[in-house]
This record gives sequence, structure tokens and C-alpha cells, in this order.
Amino acid sequence: MMKGKNIFDSIEKIQNNIIDNKEEIERLDQQIGDGDHIFNILRGLEEISKLRESLIGEPIDKVFKQLGMKIMTTVGGSSGALFATLLIGMAKNYNSQSTDQENIAKMFYEGVEAMKKRGKSGSGEKTMLDVLIPVSEILCECKNEKNSKIVADKVKKVAEKSMLSTKDMLATKGRASFLGERSKGHIDPGARSSQLAIDAVCNQFIN
Repeated sequence: MMKGKNIFDSIEKIQNNIIDNKEEIERLDQQIGDGDHIFNILRGLEEISKLRESLIGEPIDKVFKQLGMKIMTTVGGSSGALFATLLIGMAKNYNSQSTDQENIAKMFYEGVEAMKKRGKSGSGEKTMLDVLIPVSEILCECKNEKNSKIVADKVKKVAEKSMLSTKDMLATKGRASFLGERSKGHIDPGARSSQLAIDAVCNQFIN
């Protein structure tokens, strides 16, 4: 069963993967964004990592809710509000009677749906949702798959393909939208950081 330790181990892996690719994300954001995305993401990860000892033994829904609240109060920019919405949305949809795979699919799907409403955004607008929406859909498709390595491999591939697809998109949200046609030709930094986070979690199951 999913435990607090699993969640905080995943946060640590995500943090390491983002740090390893920090310069790339920073460069992408300087090309089409505000330039502060990487700092917001790293600050959020650092803040929620500090909750490990106090939350590791708590119920899963409480862990996700407290992580979301921490992001909401410590991370600036739209990414902070959106990631907080994702985590709190996930907390609301945990069911202790469901399997881990069913829970992950339902929680992530509903968390992403909450993000879409909060950001008034969807697919094809050159944002992190261009990665998170396809990932939420493939998780739902695989919710009855018993082999977690198979699921992780599929999710990893979908996330990478979706991230790369943002390069040719026209940005219609955020600072990048002001660039118009010039926003094309650059991968969205939020899509890249989201893909890196998903990649880190998937590799835990694959390895």
C-alpha cells in the first residue's frame, strides 16, 4: 500500500532530477517565460521536503493536502497555485479501499481536472498541462494493470512525447503568449519540469 515514505522518496527523486536539469529549465524559461519558474519549483520542493518527519506516518490524503497547503503558502507565481491545486485535488480523491494503481489514476486525473479549472486552460496551449493531461489519461487507461513497471514505462513515454510536442505550439497562456508566433520553436519550461518530475517517479518503478 502507498505510504508517506513512498511519497517523500518520490519528492526526493523529483528534486534531484530537477536540480540535474536546472540550467536547461532556466534557459527555456528565459526564452519564453518570466525566468523564475525554476526558482519557484525548487523552492516548493525544498519546502515540502521539510515536512517529511512530521507527515511520514500520516494518512495519504492528509499528506497530499498538507503538501498542497505548503506549496500554496510558500511558492509564488501561477505554477505555485496550480501545483497546490493539483496536490489538494489529489488529496480529496484518495480512497483507502482502492488499490494503489486505482488511487494513483483517480487522484492524478481529478487533480489535473482541478488544475484545468483553476488555470482556465487545457491541451494545446503550451503549458505544463500539455504533459499532465495526457499522463492523467494514460494512468486511467492503465488503472487495472497489475504490473507497475509496464504502467511506468507507458507513462514515461507519454510524458516525454507530450513535452516535446510543446515546441511547435503557439503559447496562449502566461508571459509566453505575449510573444505570439515567436513562442514557437521552444519547449515550454513548465512542460519540461513536469516531464522531469514524472520521469523521476516512473524510474522508481522501472528500476
